[in-house]
Amino acid sequence: MGTVHDRMHDDLRLKNYAPGTIEKYLGCARKFIDALPRAPRKASKEDVRQYILQVAEDVSPATVKGHVAAIRFLYQTTLKLPGVVESLYFPKVESRLPDILSADEVRRLLEAVHPPKHRAVLLAAYGAGMRIGEACALLTSDIDSQRGLIHIREGKGKRDRFVMLSPVLLTALREYWKLYRPTPPVLFPGDKPGTFVSHDAVRQALHNAQVEVRLAKRVTPHSLRHAFATHLLENGADIRTIQVLLGHGSIRSTARYTQVSIKHICRTPSPLDRLPQGGTPIR
Repeated sequence: MGTVHDRMHDDLRLKNYAPGTIEKYLGCARKFIDALPRAPRKASKEDVRQYILQVAEDVSPATVKGHVAAIRFLYQTTLKLPGVVESLYFPKVESRLPDILSADEVRRLLEAVHPPKHRAVLLAAYGAGMRIGEACALLTSDIDSQRGLIHIREGKGKRDRFVMLSPVLLTALREYWKLYRPTPPVLFPGDKPGTFVSHDAVRQALHNAQVEVRLAKRVTPHSLRHAFATHLLENGADIRTIQVLLGHGSIRSTARYTQVSIKHICRTPSPLDRLPQGGTPIR
């Protein structure tokens, strides 16, 4: 891939894509170029179409969507040949609603998480609706106990935001601090000085807790973020506030929680109930 790889990498960085996204795009582009019968600059629309059809035979539509995004970026931005991908569309991906943990299930899970450092990370993830990467990367200076806020730096899309600092979470963090005495500025340090706790280690701790409490639902650290949003909605928080707390760029991403909140659905009155009494008798 050579020079094309380096230029695409630089373009992705200039566009401020997240490191994980850069890695995925470059991986997809590399596979695409390796499979081409000719140099990418000389590839035709049909070459691209045939490659995507081949990929679609082996992977899910969501994965195909990632390949399409990478190839479109390659031609539109790096190679400056947008015509090659002008007919390349994103596949329709089924939208599946996540399993939502009840408040009691969240409590049981968190109580079963060990060691205490990993429990503190997951308490922060649920208590403030953070992504696992955001929780693991917290700095000691991000915790503002005076104002009751947590500063989340460079979340998804490189956006900063503030979220609430729960009094229960603050107490838990103080207990964690007394137990571990982490060296600032890192709040949840990893095994090596100056590093953050591993995402995988926290995921494994949560999985172990799930096994211990025998919870059948699919559980990941992101499940706690889903639960945070759904529980807020069920307790009366408005959708715009939840959007800000989650750091969603679009309200559409947040609106999906109205589809999974049973209490929210049950509390929503039917227009039938607003009709004048006696207006629709059955005889």
